Amino acid sequence: MCIVQISKVYHKNEWRISIKTEFETEVVAKIKQLQDVRWSATLKSWHIPYTNQAYQQLKGLFPEMEIIQNEDKAKPIGEKVHRHTLKVNEQLPELDQVRQEEIEEFKMWMEHKRYSSSTVSTYIKAISTFLRFMMPKNIEEINNDDMILFVNQYLIPRKLSLSYQNQVVNAARLFFKTIRGSKIVTEQIQRPRNNHKLPNVLSKEEIVQILSVIKNQKHKTMLSLIYACGLRRSELLNLKPEHVNSERHLLLIINGKGKKDRVVPISDKVIEMLRSYYKKYKPKVWLFEGQYPKTPYSEASLQKVLKIAISAAKIKKPVTLHWLRHSYATHILEAGTDLRYIQELLGHKNSKTTEIYTHVTEKSLLKIKSPFDDLSL
Repeated sequence: MCIVQISKVYHKNEWRISIKTEFETEVVAKIKQLQDVRWSATLKSWHIPYTNQAYQQLKGLFPEMEIIQNEDKAKPIGEKVHRHTLKVNEQLPELDQVRQEEIEEFKMWMEHKRYSSSTVSTYIKAISTFLRFMMPKNIEEINNDDMILFVNQYLIPRKLSLSYQNQVVNAARLFFKTIRGSKIVTEQIQRPRNNHKLPNVLSKEEIVQILSVIKNQKHKTMLSLIYACGLRRSELLNLKPEHVNSERHLLLIINGKGKKDRVVPISDKVIEMLRSYYKKYKPKVWLFEGQYPKTPYSEASLQKVLKIAISAAKIKKPVTLHWLRHSYATHILEAGTDLRYIQELLGHKNSKTTEIYTHVTEKSLLKIKSPFDDLSL
């Protein structure tokens, strides 16, 4: 009996059926009769187009053969079973027009739902990557097993992060809700196991080091305000002068994460810093404007400001802007602020998000006595 081993491969920018069998003259002669058949030295196999027609032609030439499919032994290629063998260094195919139109409709739907521009951009990139991986499988035929396949054969080999996998899951859940007749059960798309990392926190001395080396008043005020009020980067850059209520000592945060508004207290020291800044720079629209009037300061420039300050302060830690927010939360918790208030100040939807700070407070840790101290040595 002739044994033919076939599998799906992505070769030279298209999907093909790889054919591996004994190198007998009669067998090779039959394979050469297949339409658009080619030999690949890289794959060390013959290959034909990945179509039902080509597969049926292969079966017709070898009616007595025993076919071993590496993809899914339960179903033939003719039933549109897709199991990828994409190599890490191979690029995904470009989206066809049908998928591009579906993604454009999805984008319009998210914008109609008033998702933030950053969320729209993130989800569009994530779902595009997933759909490119699944080509040429029809969108309506994609199922939950395909997401597992994507994780195992695309995300993991490329060592892509858990947060990126979560982005793909979130994007897929939303996207396939908009696809009529979809085989994906969105509620059953599994998230990766949570990675319980502690927040990165700077000491008060390190905060002083960073802020002390900044000479530019605008730069110093921006970083000071992130720490003083526990702001996210986007929240700082979306501030307007009217959001500062100096009489009530409050800062109004509009459209924070999750479209939530909130207020945070600001001290006399912060108000004095903001007044001094305002007199010098006289912002028109945004509290912190960029190179040109009435344009917001850019996120990349703000991150660069911090990077330069970290270097000048000779701090070796990989500090990001979010570290300042983490430090604010930890320091006010150590000062005795109730966790429920901290949740409101940070704009957390879930109290469990806020509870991570209880694991890193120095005062709580220092109260714990080591059993080693009781040993008589």
